[in-house]
Amino acid sequence: MHYALAVNNSIKKPLFMKQLIAAYYFGKICANTWKITIIMKKLVQSLLAVTVIAIVLTACSSSKNAVTGASNVSRGKFTGTWTISSVNYEGIVQQAVQNVFDQAPPQDFVGSTWKLTNSGNGIYTLPNGTSQTIFWSVNNTDGGANQLFQFKKLYQGDKAQKVTEGYQLVVAANDGSSMTLKSPVDLGGKTAYVVYTFAKQ
Repeated sequence: MHYALAVNNSIKKPLFMKQLIAAYYFGKICANTWKITIIMKKLVQSLLAVTVIAIVLTACSSSKNAVTGASNVSRGKFTGTWTISSVNYEGIVQQAVQNVFDQAPPQDFVGSTWKLTNSGNGIYTLPNGTSQTIFWSVNNTDGGANQLFQFKKLYQGDKAQKVTEGYQLVVAANDGSSMTLKSPVDLGGKTAYVVYTFAKQ
């Protein structure tokens, strides 16, 4: 009897030890799994934080390049005879722009006169006597939040509705006696401006 009992105890002991060892390693696996889960959560949180920061920086960069122009300026404030009193530059040096409106360097337009009639017909004359007939209009963008002054050149025999190419300038300000128009210039994905200041005669 004692021999048989001893045999039974010798059989049960290794089984008990195996269970303990299995439980130990199972616990380690669970602990490691828990640590990995924590690390993955931290990585996901970090990635989300980086993504949010990138989106914010992109939005800030875009807002810096955006131009807020005048809104809902009545057409009547554009009509009349204007003189360009100055030409300035935003985000670009003067020498970088050699020609505007396929006509002449920006500074050659200082002192030019622009006659704009309510019908849309117009003409500008440079100080050197060069004249150009145009057809002008005002285009509201962003639901009227910004306005664009646009014109197209007309030559002998041209009809305005058949001319599809022209020029657009952002209306930065217009109070009926002074006007500021900005002509966009693309600089490798960034937008600079040639700024024209007009005074009404």
